[in-house]
Formats: sequence, structure tokens, C-alpha cells
Amino acid sequence: MSVRNNGNQLVNPMAMEAMDKFKQEAAQELNVSDEYKSGYWGNMTSRECGAVGGQMVKKMIEEMENQLANGANISAQTNDQEQDYNLANKAGNYQPQQ
Repeated sequence: MSVRNNGNQLVNPMAMEAMDKFKQEAAQELNVSDEYKSGYWGNMTSRECGAVGGQMVKKMIEEMENQLANGANISAQTNDQEQDYNLANKAGNYQPQQ
């Protein structure tokens, strides 16, 4: 079986080490099998990997909620150049059937 190229790319490649550390911390909190400590996640079950990812998302949302509650000015950043997406213009003149 060949190794699959991961299509998930970090927006900031400099964050790779921090994200790996974050993933290790989430796995440790959940007490999943110790196989993740080698850095290779291929021997982990899908359930364990999914739980780690879910824990990471839970922590990120918790942190964002705390920042918002403390009055932090947070805006979504995209790679696009501040384009105004008007979905009505993209859809054209749609007339629903009667």
C-alpha cells in the first residue's frame, strides 16, 4: 500500500512544529495508545485519530470563545484578496419552478 500524500496544508508552514506539539498534547489528554509518540500515526485506529482531531478542534473553539469574550477583535483571514462574493450574481437569473 502506498503512502498517501496529505492534501491538508497549513496556512502558515512555520506553525508545523506548534501544531505537532498541539496534536501530541491532545493525544496525551485523551490517553490514546502510546504509538503516537514515535511521530507515526499510521498504526493508530481511525477512532483514536478522530478523537485527537476532535479534541484539537474543541480546544481551538474554546480558545476563540475566550478571546471573543475578552473583547478581542478577531477577523477571519483568507488567502483570497478581499473579494466580494455575491452568490446571487454567480447563480445568475434563477427562476424557481411553480
